[in-house]
Amino acid sequence: MAQAEYFPRYGLENYTIVLPFEETFDSVRSTEWMQGNWHHSFTWSIGYVLCIYLGQKLMESRKPFALDWPLFFWNLGLAAFSILGVVRMTPEMFWSVNSNSLKYSICTASFAQGVTGFWTEKFAMSKIAEFGDTAFIVLRKRPLLFLHWYHHVTVLVYTWHAYKDHTASGRWFIWMNYGVHAFMYSYYALRALKIRVPKSAAMMVTVLQILQMVVGIVIAVSVVNIKLGGEPCQQTWDNLYYSFGIYFSYFVLFCNFFYHTYLKKNNRYASVPAKKADGGNAEVIQDQEQKHRSDGEQETTVVKRPRARRAD
Repeated sequence: MAQAEYFPRYGLENYTIVLPFEETFDSVRSTEWMQGNWHHSFTWSIGYVLCIYLGQKLMESRKPFALDWPLFFWNLGLAAFSILGVVRMTPEMFWSVNSNSLKYSICTASFAQGVTGFWTEKFAMSKIAEFGDTAFIVLRKRPLLFLHWYHHVTVLVYTWHAYKDHTASGRWFIWMNYGVHAFMYSYYALRALKIRVPKSAAMMVTVLQILQMVVGIVIAVSVVNIKLGGEPCQQTWDNLYYSFGIYFSYFVLFCNFFYHTYLKKNNRYASVPAKKADGGNAEVIQDQEQKHRSDGEQETTVVKRPRARRAD
């Protein structure tokens, strides 16, 4: 279904600044490569799962690595990348809806060219790079949730499958994901520096993820209605089935995560009441503050426990 040219489109002339690598981006060559190699998303995924298994076995008898500064720079880099991505995708996104229509934005893949085409390709490739999130979990010996690795694997496969056909609704998926990740990785960078961030910020990360899934399901339903109505819309039925499956599963998993992390009684943010020590002095005992990434990574901050003075 992919095409070499789309009209109307948001061309290079619409941008005040065009970076050299954006101007020289070859969308046809990029698409042809993906069409011939998208199945290797399964190869990468299998290798990823094997590395998780072997890495955890290797770390069983070893002490966890701290990796605070590498984790900070890793998150900072992904945050900067995501911020650039959403900034460069936003003008075309608003143009597709305001200058055309909502239907155009989910049925015509003109974003696969030019500036947004470059950032679409980099988005697809970044899903391999994001496997690095899991390396930090394994090397730091943090609990690895099913949500984390399942999310990484399925997003990679879905993104590459959608890119090879220029799935038009991918415009929304990419734009939303860049935006969520810009906020999410910025939050993780601060946490890596042991900076205390309000609980509301942690909750917002998961809320944004859930909202992204809701919008994804609504768009998928809209595409089905358009196609059943006999009108053209650039998304294959195979990709639609896949999108329904992963969006619904993500919605359920993220809602479950939100409930257990923030709402359930004795959740990870619940504090332990202070206990009185002998002699009337209070020994403040706080639980470990366990913060889980919305994509499944767990971070732990240990709060030191001051000893109570002995009564004379």
